[in-house]
Amino acid sequence: MHGLDLNALEIFRTVVAEGGVSRAAARLNRVQSNVSTRIRQLEDRLGTPLFVRQGRGLTLTPDGHLLLGYADRLLRLSEEAADALASDRPRGVLRLGAMESTAAARLPDILARYHDAHPDVDMALETGTAAAVLERLRGHEVEAALVAEPIPFRDLEARPVFTESLVLVAPEDYPPLDDPRALDGRTVIAFEDGCAYRAHLEGWLRDGGVRPGGFMAVSSYLAIFACVAAGTGYAVVPASVLAMVSAKGRFRRHPLPGPLAAIRTLLVWRAGPLSPRLAALRDLMPALPTP
Repeated sequence: MHGLDLNALEIFRTVVAEGGVSRAAARLNRVQSNVSTRIRQLEDRLGTPLFVRQGRGLTLTPDGHLLLGYADRLLRLSEEAADALASDRPRGVLRLGAMESTAAARLPDILARYHDAHPDVDMALETGTAAAVLERLRGHEVEAALVAEPIPFRDLEARPVFTESLVLVAPEDYPPLDDPRALDGRTVIAFEDGCAYRAHLEGWLRDGGVRPGGFMAVSSYLAIFACVAAGTGYAVVPASVLAMVSAKGRFRRHPLPGPLAAIRTLLVWRAGPLSPRLAALRDLMPALPTP
């Protein structure tokens, strides 16, 4: 089988996004029969139906869902290649993934300066755990990512840009936190598995012989602080995020020692040439020494 036609993939993706052929045709400025024909040709070429047709509605088949993921990746790669070759001037859409803490505490000023310097670039920022963001990067869903070290993949390049220190926060009625054993049997409030800071905390607890009483997974730092203040359990947060919170006296704080006092955040991208828009972002980032 020869390579797939990008125009056909664009039509397919638009039909999915618009929920039907007629709306896709209007968006693409094509006649409806042309869109229907291109979809049938794509199905014939692949040898499998992509939609289940129910009256006027269309529902993706399992193969259609599979193709949609590939279509997104191929079309984004095509856009990246065209942008990279067309001009040295940054333009297009820069899709960036980041941990929530980095997006909240570190990026606002940098993105504002980037927008002022490169108004032809639209920014799409996605947040998630370090593991989730790296998967999006490797799947070509984002062009670069900001995650805490370490990076377990050899097909990625990285540059240290920030240094974070972790702070243990616990309810006011907890005993002093200088001895990790005071945490034995108590609940950990953290992001879901895949969070780099959660992994660092779990390693620190293991080294101190501490057994958590359980984990409560939450999806935001606001939820973490609310649960800790309510006495549910303890957590670790970057000092840069803690500095943004007005909650003095509502919980105990204890800076963590050793390696946890200097965890680097890395700007990570897939190995290979950088687009002008990503190179411009890298130039705006702080440059930390690389060991």
